[in-house]
Amino acid sequence: MQELKLTTEWDKTFPKSEKVNHRKVTFHNHYGFTLAADLYEPKDYEGKLAALAVCGPFGACKEQAAGLYAQEMANRGFLTIAFDPSFMGESSGEPRNMTSVDINTEDFSAAVDFLSVQENVDPEKIGIIGICGWGGMALNVASMDTRIKATVTSTMYNMSRVSANDYFDTMDEDGRYEMLQHLNAQRTEDYRNGTTNYPGGVADPMPEAAPWYFHDYHDYYKTERGYHPRSANSNEGRAETGNLSFINLPTA
Repeated sequence: MQELKLTTEWDKTFPKSEKVNHRKVTFHNHYGFTLAADLYEPKDYEGKLAALAVCGPFGACKEQAAGLYAQEMANRGFLTIAFDPSFMGESSGEPRNMTSVDINTEDFSAAVDFLSVQENVDPEKIGIIGICGWGGMALNVASMDTRIKATVTSTMYNMSRVSANDYFDTMDEDGRYEMLQHLNAQRTEDYRNGTTNYPGGVADPMPEAAPWYFHDYHDYYKTERGYHPRSANSNEGRAETGNLSFINLPTA
């Protein structure tokens, strides 16, 4: 398992709860990547705890929404981990800020591996929470990992459908083909330049004419409310929506 250099100070986008203990942990998946996580547990409990693994949104880091969800569930009596998926945040994997449905689905099972062997966890009471784009990853793994007894998805849209049809089903077949042309041309350009670290993130400044939900992304990822230096959405990395909506943002 690769040794990671983890931040030791509290650097979350939310305040620390006095009701829980917190520590950094690592675990590995079956692809050989080492994943970094924040573990939260109630300060006062008896016996073995039900446990939850939390990840998402797509392009975010565990110091943002996932950590907030995990800490809140620890406040309510669960042992929880919020983890960075492979290639993201403090977890290992090259190139940085990329995604793989196969590997990222495996990341959730690896988190369940870790929780299953903790002495203070009841292995028959393990669940997962997938936020935003990670709701799909959560459903993927829940369909095949029988150790998962409960699955929650907190998502604002069907990411696969948005990739195919854009928001509110506004993209037709011609628009989809145009998007594929753009993405494939970008692959050629990336190969020519010798890079696979794709630019992205949330537009800043956000054009006034952009749809309201893009402004919501900006209000979280690009402001003090949710900005984090290891978040691909806050900086130059994979955007939460990988379709033409970010490429062709209206400017007027």
